[in-house]
Amino acid sequence: MSEARIVLVDDDDDLRPALVQGLELEGYDVCAFARAEAALEEVTRDLYGAVVTDIRMPGMGGMEFMRRVLEIDPALPIILITGHGDIALAVEAMRSGAYDFIEKPFPVHRLTNVAERAIEKRRLVLENRLLRNTLEASGGLDTRLVGRNGAIRKLREEIAALADTDADVLILGETGSGKEVVARALHDFGGRSKGHFVAINCGALPADIFESELFGHEAGAFTGAQRQRIGKLEHADGGTVFLDEIESMPPDLQVKLLRAIEHRTIERLGSNKSIPLDVRFIAATKSDLAEESRLGRFRADLFYRLNVIALRIPALRERTDDIPLLFAHLCREARARYRREIPSMTPALEADLTAHDWPGNVRELRNAADRWVLGLWRGFTAQGDATEGDGAGPLAERVAAFEKSVILAELARNGGRQKETYEALGISRKGLYDKLRRLGISGPDDE
Repeated sequence: MSEARIVLVDDDDDLRPALVQGLELEGYDVCAFARAEAALEEVTRDLYGAVVTDIRMPGMGGMEFMRRVLEIDPALPIILITGHGDIALAVEAMRSGAYDFIEKPFPVHRLTNVAERAIEKRRLVLENRLLRNTLEASGGLDTRLVGRNGAIRKLREEIAALADTDADVLILGETGSGKEVVARALHDFGGRSKGHFVAINCGALPADIFESELFGHEAGAFTGAQRQRIGKLEHADGGTVFLDEIESMPPDLQVKLLRAIEHRTIERLGSNKSIPLDVRFIAATKSDLAEESRLGRFRADLFYRLNVIALRIPALRERTDDIPLLFAHLCREARARYRREIPSMTPALEADLTAHDWPGNVRELRNAADRWVLGLWRGFTAQGDATEGDGAGPLAERVAAFEKSVILAELARNGGRQKETYEALGISRKGLYDKLRRLGISGPDDE
């Protein structure tokens, strides 16, 4: 973001210049006013900074000024300067939305300390607001499924086409590839977004309570069933059921699930009453269900019922050109969670990221981004994540891997633009094209 700005309002001609000087020495851009009416013109919803105002002033007082500012943006931090007799009034103002108050007289560093905390809060508010606006402007899919690779673009197009339908979907993808992200996108961008999204990990629920969790039960249905329980399928009525790791579902329950999907009805344990369901089923698996069915470990009829529409999530190693871009996105998310600044990316880090095989896919990349932001990055070998991409293999393969990582990093730095990339690398346009083709790099856009 740009330099933080502080809108300062105080009618004291001696105090105001001193406060301006102290704030400017701390690096803030200060707009100072003797009257609140003039200061209102500087207050906008996009203001990156804070408002500092005295309470007792001629004309519009500080309390009325605060009310008018909060009408423009309720999330804008307002710091009140108060005399001793105004403390009760300042406390009341904080209940109405002020960020903090400082009692006169005070050293300038106290104001700068409070302003620093207020502006950090404001930064997070504006970043979250920008993220929400980006989601709305782009349909949200570009920021949920980040990447320019052809396979990820195709996946976004398929989700956009399917989201507003009620078609059941089977999501195929390796561990950590983002199957729940895809399922939530299908729910959030469709007509069922106001209903519940109920995620069920079929591999995590104990077999003895699985049926009760899915279908619910009546009081007295079994020992310990002291009252009626609404199952997860019934709770999702009007929304979406996400069945993760569907290959782990006990065989006897696969029959009951098949019936629920086919007839869109369930019966609670201990009841003969059929309850209609208005739900969309999305299942996900990391296994080959066709092969599991052939081996008798998964019901073939359930597989064919779920496999109406299949979405495949590409593994991260299949779209290495997206890794620098995706890593930067995950670092920004980590910065918001941990309130840490992102260390500058280095060529060595980018080469390490693009050479790694990523068996844990996006989940593993997110862990790497967290470690980088927290200052705990030690490389894959030190983190216990070493793979054959960490230096093993013939010299020619290592050289090719390094060359590919450098080109990918430069493409990411230049937003995929080839002209800026080949100029930065000191090679010709044809030279870059030949290397892209030889190294299997796809998707960069030319100017």
